[in-house]
Amino acid sequence: MPSVSANGIALEYETLGEPKNPTILLVMGLGANMRLWPSAFCEKLAAAGFHVVRFDNRDAGRSTQLDHLGTPNIAKEALKYLLHLKIRSPYTLDDMAADTVALIDALGLVKPHIVGVSMGGMISQNVAALHPDKVASLTSIMSTTGSRKLPRPERRAYKALISAPPKRGDFEGAVRHLMFLLRVIGSKTNPSPEEELRPFCERHVAQGSNPPGAARQMLAIAAAGDRSKTIAKIRVPTLVLHGAEDPLLRPPCGAHTARVIRDAGGDVKHVVVGGMGHDLPTRLLDLITGHIVDHIHRVPE
Repeated sequence: MPSVSANGIALEYETLGEPKNPTILLVMGLGANMRLWPSAFCEKLAAAGFHVVRFDNRDAGRSTQLDHLGTPNIAKEALKYLLHLKIRSPYTLDDMAADTVALIDALGLVKPHIVGVSMGGMISQNVAALHPDKVASLTSIMSTTGSRKLPRPERRAYKALISAPPKRGDFEGAVRHLMFLLRVIGSKTNPSPEEELRPFCERHVAQGSNPPGAARQMLAIAAAGDRSKTIAKIRVPTLVLHGAEDPLLRPPCGAHTARVIRDAGGDVKHVVVGGMGHDLPTRLLDLITGHIVDHIHRVPE
């Protein structure tokens, strides 16, 4: 697959659909590479008349791995977060947003519609807030403002998220670890069947699994803290999508994101999807992509 130099980072990317069509830029979440976007999700957006671009963030997949920055002690940093102590990260969410903007420029994308999930939603929020001239609209999926007033993750989901991953090179261990995590944080109403989940996770691990990189990304999230003031600057048309069953970033996280934008005078629509956890269930892909397409179609040209 091709890659481009963006903000000093080599970002691997992939496209689907006709380049002449309006572009949807997909931004993935914590520790995940572009393969965690279900292929059917991307294909449905392309079939709806869009040019779809997905990529690996820094420290994920086949993009630049920043191992020279060290591997954080997540247990220690989690304790500091709980004690409200300052967390220092080797890079920031703003740096990752700058990567995304540089990718837009490097690929010559003209005001794409940016769609981000989880941490990718945070990155996309920052892009929309700080670089509004670069994007036409924002879709923030299962993401948050980072406010400490919001409910914490369910205990089991949080423990699964910070559980020690297998060492690099342990393909089967990495697949099993990812399957376990997705089972815990995903939809209970619409779980992925084993015959679908395993090959999905195998494709993700084959693209590149980088536990130290995921730890550095986690620090970037923790160090960012409450980003409500930044999110309040968003003026591009915004869709906030959130799963009613999300155990990691609970439904109030999406509601607060929408409220911050709305209270600041922004154009925002908030949709809670029943039967959706911290995932994109196959059974709900028509519904989810339908919301995204409808949102984009209402954006003035």
